[in-house]
Amino acid sequence: MTTTPLPGTDPAPPLLRVRDLAMTFPGRRRSAPVRAVDGVGFDLAAGETLGLVGESGCGKSTTGRMIVRLLEPTAGSVEYDGRPIAHLPQRALKPLRREIQMVFQDPHSSLNPRQRVARIIADPLLVQGSPATEARGRALELMELVGLIPEHADRFPHEFSGGQAQRIGIARALATGPRLVVADEPVSALDVSVQAQIVNLMERLQEELGLSYLFIAHDLSVVKRVCDRVAVMYLGRIVEIGAKDRVYGAPAHPYTRALLSAVPLPDPAAERARERITLLGDPPSPAAPPPGCTFHPRCPKARAICRAEAPALRPLAPGEPREVACHFPEQD
Repeated sequence: MTTTPLPGTDPAPPLLRVRDLAMTFPGRRRSAPVRAVDGVGFDLAAGETLGLVGESGCGKSTTGRMIVRLLEPTAGSVEYDGRPIAHLPQRALKPLRREIQMVFQDPHSSLNPRQRVARIIADPLLVQGSPATEARGRALELMELVGLIPEHADRFPHEFSGGQAQRIGIARALATGPRLVVADEPVSALDVSVQAQIVNLMERLQEELGLSYLFIAHDLSVVKRVCDRVAVMYLGRIVEIGAKDRVYGAPAHPYTRALLSAVPLPDPAAERARERITLLGDPPSPAAPPPGCTFHPRCPKARAICRAEAPALRPLAPGEPREVACHFPEQD
């Protein structure tokens, strides 16, 4: 949960500050370069969970990988705890790995099939120079912390279910005692019942360890449950960002409204009565984005200015912490 500052005090600086982040991949052969992320910016407070949502291919996973420095950004800045990290050389990244870790989408493909579980979980500590005996002891503690049986430490990943494998991945991410965890679609490859168990585990670990999460997902129901704030991405850009209750209760961007209209409601009568918003066509290619607002070819509210001028991400109203990139946002 986000900590509210006492009256008359300055809010604490964000743990993570991202500004104008961009990533362009070179095209294959004669194809155009792909601008996967195009000027993304947000803050993440200590102890907060920020959800990053959008359709497949919108750039949310690429954003996460740049933050943990699995990718070096083409442009922009990332500050962690006041330190610029976006363009650190590889030799300077080792201390950063203790502070920032990642949980991946497919638990089995992210685990070395030839290593035993205790070694997989201990690997980050061994890389940081911890003695092998100490690292193994910590791995056994972490297995118990995430709900695994320490006696199974010498099994291989294929001997565990998908949910158990993701618990292994979470334990590995926690080995160095990080403050920030980037969770890239951590439950999308799991059955619905198992998803709930992993979400419960992540919430408990956040409470016990004081973790901050960047939670990347396309399932808006999961995001609504676990996140304090939500950032909606479309074609490499954030189009709306704000407190969860505001974004879900009164979405201001047409794209956000369309995404939320597709989320099933638990009440069958309400589900039948509500209006679904159907977007036109498929998302444009990031190798050839449309001019102006990149959403305008699919937007039911598009006008001439939308085709000519890209809207800036700005507050919906004076004093409103929610920001929207739209020429004609919905107002409460």
